[in-house]
Amino acid sequence: MAKTRKGRPVSGWVIVDKPAGIGSTDVVNKVKWAFQAQKAGHAGTLDPDATGVLAVALGEATKCVPVVADALKCYRFRVTFGAATATDDASGAVIATSALRPEDAAIEAALVPFRGEIMQVPPQVSAVKVEGERAYDLAREGVGMDLAARPLWVESLVMLGRPDADHVDLEMVCGKGGYVRSIARDLGRALGCLGHVAWLRREWSGPFEASSGVSMAQIEELARQEGIDALLAPLELALADLPELQATPEGAVRLRNGNPGQVLGHIDYGDEAWASFGGRALALGRYMGGELHPSRVFNL
Repeated sequence: MAKTRKGRPVSGWVIVDKPAGIGSTDVVNKVKWAFQAQKAGHAGTLDPDATGVLAVALGEATKCVPVVADALKCYRFRVTFGAATATDDASGAVIATSALRPEDAAIEAALVPFRGEIMQVPPQVSAVKVEGERAYDLAREGVGMDLAARPLWVESLVMLGRPDADHVDLEMVCGKGGYVRSIARDLGRALGCLGHVAWLRREWSGPFEASSGVSMAQIEELARQEGIDALLAPLELALADLPELQATPEGAVRLRNGNPGQVLGHIDYGDEAWASFGGRALALGRYMGGELHPSRVFNL
């Protein structure tokens, strides 16, 4: 007999403006409990000290997580010059210092190599797996690691301001897998003055924006009450950057069963798209000459 999931079969997105001092997993667990949802996940981890948009997927929306995880993301952050820390942010112990402070022109020049396709070494305290274990767990045990550099696409990296000689405010738009703490660390090294992240905020992630996010206080206030569903955004929001194709009635039946189904409209052969029927998302997949070949089917 199939195991019955506990909770409500609620589906959609809760766009949280995450405060500092709470981990991403803790946010997901809190949202899942508040909505009494059967299933929950999130589209991109934020460090506990970071703030900003954390998109929590409930129910069928969890099937869209890979789409959102691959989207561009925008971060605003402050770099503190003159000190390197064990965690590459303000929460870690200082491991080296420098009296040097760079001029604005030197910072602008140093930012250039960090744009485009770069190779980035993750922080020691990160979620990267090392022989099956998370790097942050090994780091807490005092294990030093030589983490391999990974490719990262940096769409843009610009200086927003210079509050004082010890700090610079930056904005970065990047692809999947970017570590702002690594940018701060490596920028400090490139300038010869060392550096770490003072604060960090994710402004947007794909179609989700912090400016339209809900607070943890709002979620807690409405937890397990009928009105909490007003905080839920539709599953389709995560698919906004992909083309939408309308399924025919016959195609809808086939797609619901996980089979290729006829769709109306035309895009390039092999492109990723999603099919809708009756105003709701039906399936995500590849367009193959008049049909959508589904990789995921939404049971809405």
